[in-house]
Amino acid sequence: MDSSYTPSVNLSKEKRLAAHNAAVSAASENPVLSPETGRPVSKLTYARFGAGFLLFGVLWMSGLCVVSAVILPQHLKEINAGSPEALMGVINACTAVASLLANVIFGNFSDRSRSRLGRRTPWIIAGGFLGGVTLFLTGIMTNPVLLTICYCLSMVGLNMMIAPLVAVISDRVPQGTRGTMSAFYGGGSAIGAPIGTMLGSLFITNMFPGLIVAGVLMALSGVVSVAIMPREESADYLPQSEGGLKDVLVSFRPPKFGDNHDFYKAFGGRLCMLLSYQMISAYQLYIVQDYVGMGVQESAVVVSVMSTITLIVGLIGSLGGGPISDLIGRRKVPVVVASLCFATGVAMPLVMPSAMGMYLFAGIAGLGYAVYGSVDQALNVDVLSSKEEAGKDLGILNLATTLGQMAGPIITSSVVVATGTYMPAFFISIAFAVLGCVFIMAIKAVK
Repeated sequence: MDSSYTPSVNLSKEKRLAAHNAAVSAASENPVLSPETGRPVSKLTYARFGAGFLLFGVLWMSGLCVVSAVILPQHLKEINAGSPEALMGVINACTAVASLLANVIFGNFSDRSRSRLGRRTPWIIAGGFLGGVTLFLTGIMTNPVLLTICYCLSMVGLNMMIAPLVAVISDRVPQGTRGTMSAFYGGGSAIGAPIGTMLGSLFITNMFPGLIVAGVLMALSGVVSVAIMPREESADYLPQSEGGLKDVLVSFRPPKFGDNHDFYKAFGGRLCMLLSYQMISAYQLYIVQDYVGMGVQESAVVVSVMSTITLIVGLIGSLGGGPISDLIGRRKVPVVVASLCFATGVAMPLVMPSAMGMYLFAGIAGLGYAVYGSVDQALNVDVLSSKEEAGKDLGILNLATTLGQMAGPIITSSVVVATGTYMPAFFISIAFAVLGCVFIMAIKAVK
């Protein structure tokens, strides 16, 4: 039976709620049943979910990376607003705070939505448009303050999409195939990053068309994913909260630490990995130019080749990691192996501060991060304590991503300003990747 099946609107809200609760209960006992319907899921529905997650990741990540990986760093150099490295650190810190708040807020709001379009769909579509328009505006601003505001709004829009869409894995995907669906989502992101970086390198000397491409890709991501996935059923039958403002504020409370140790271990593991990743990824153009020692045109070529390498290994790692995780019935082992692979890749530029070292980084670290991204979301869903608060709790877990995005560039910029070289940043990045493995291995409720 297809999991896009929607209970008859002729049934009373009480009966539809009872059917919903029965489906959730059945799916918790049988990993092949849909938590949306309590029935097995057809191959066509799996394909639609997979394609929706994949294209969502490809579109938003490629749009973002056109700006974040190439156009924005080069734009900051050209507007002569002081040290571009320091300014990049400040901008990333501000946008990460905006992302941090938006992820939890809109994850929670989607949990509490009772729209006839569903709990998640309206936020996903609206977030895409907000993110796309403001991402375009980011690149045409020459005032650093206005630029930062536009970029923050773009991150608000992005997280308005991400928090509800990731919750779809918990809402509608059977437990036994969450690794595969997580792989499609993570795979899309892993594929989108090098595509965006390659596109950005094409527009490094003519940025305006690149900004249009970036904005359109971001705006389309929400619409395309919703259009491809099976339609979400109306949420009008779910109980309405009647606690007023106090109840809304209380709903943002994170899970109790004493009862959810694994939740916070997963948070720590993701935070460490994202710190490791962002420390290097956010500065790859500057690393090629200032650490390896190449000019603007040469660096654009190297970054483009790195992106091609990352795209190839990303396809392999992201689309293979999740299914393998489902096949062996384990989440922790693939995540730990992927983290160690990433750490090995980060060490390559230390051994060879050259174009070849950067290419090896792209290949080895890119493979590790792709496998990590393909399994990590499934692990996060597996440590949730409440289905009804999945959006909010996944939003809290995604704060680790946001904090990593914020703190990683700050650490790197601080190290570079203090030492005048990127070398210590590589060592710190490796240490964070290894520490993340310790947190993941300590999780007890997930194999």
